[in-house]
Amino acid sequence: MTADPGLAHVAGAAERNERERRLDEETVEVLRATGVFESLVPAELGGGEVEPAELIAAVEAISAADGSAGWCAGVGATAGLAAAYLPPDAASRLFGPPPGIAAGVFAPRGKLTAVGDGGRMALSGRWPLASGITHADVAGFGCIHPERGPLYAVVPRDAVKVIETWDSLGLRATGSHDVEIPGIEVAPSDVVDLVGGSPVAGGPLYRFPLFGLLALSVSAVCTGLALGALEDLKEAAATRKPLGSTRSLAERGTTQATVAEAEAALRAARAGVDAAVAHAWDRAVDGEELEIDDRVALRLAATHAAQVSVGVVDTAHRLSGSGGLYAGLPERRLRDVHTAAQHMIVAPATLELTGRALLGAPGDERDLSQL
Repeated sequence: MTADPGLAHVAGAAERNERERRLDEETVEVLRATGVFESLVPAELGGGEVEPAELIAAVEAISAADGSAGWCAGVGATAGLAAAYLPPDAASRLFGPPPGIAAGVFAPRGKLTAVGDGGRMALSGRWPLASGITHADVAGFGCIHPERGPLYAVVPRDAVKVIETWDSLGLRATGSHDVEIPGIEVAPSDVVDLVGGSPVAGGPLYRFPLFGLLALSVSAVCTGLALGALEDLKEAAATRKPLGSTRSLAERGTTQATVAEAEAALRAARAGVDAAVAHAWDRAVDGEELEIDDRVALRLAATHAAQVSVGVVDTAHRLSGSGGLYAGLPERRLRDVHTAAQHMIVAPATLELTGRALLGAPGDERDLSQL
């Protein structure tokens, strides 16, 4: 998997895509060519089945070019994980080979009801924040079964009605509209338990916790935006001179110290992610199940990196001076990183979940299943 080809187009199309509130076809094809959309789909279905570190690197690079494209790349990749939980026949029917592009909303806002005999069910509901739905081929949705509780149903994209509600602060080109399914029949094989169930596919990738992979993907969007913001600032600082000054921003001591602090914070946060992922991956490759401590380390590193990235982008925006007041790259990165870091998977509230586990404090066991 590579994140290099075509990223110049991704960056160049970002402003237009933001106005259109969706990615243009060429941007989608560039992302498809990187392999990121299929990166977590099992190899037997034509997917990449890559190491988590590869996914993080790809999403970071794409997000540095454009946050919305990086977000759609990460969402598409993690939505593809559902293929590992489906029975082989259903996985082949819905995910290929060759794999299509997946979208998904994990929040269980839908409802499953029994339809006759044979275990078939009807799926209905409305889900907000269906990122990437405008270019997806298949989509999965969280839903509640009256007896089995939260489940996840995977359906073809053409079974979904898109309701154009996405008018957001940031990540405007992600097409994260509401979607609705008025009631369609789904086969039992197309409904899986992503929280309490186990993947059908084997291999070390599928020993990684699903929510950990989702958190790492969202975190990579944030760190990619921060990396891009620092590069923008370094480039501008070489020539920009504040009004009345004979020295460029890069020649001013306050700028030098501030940039160094931001760079150090981001490097440390990314190193924390790398260390947690490397340790968990070694355990997974050795055939070991990840313990609570491993899961906590992944979630804690992802949340920390996302929140540090917000501060880094804020710093870069502040140093951009009056240029950051106008619509454009510094301003868009600011809006995008604040929007991305609002996701519940890396929001500050995650620290309560990880902190409770670190302290061994009593709590609902269901909370630990979200690690």
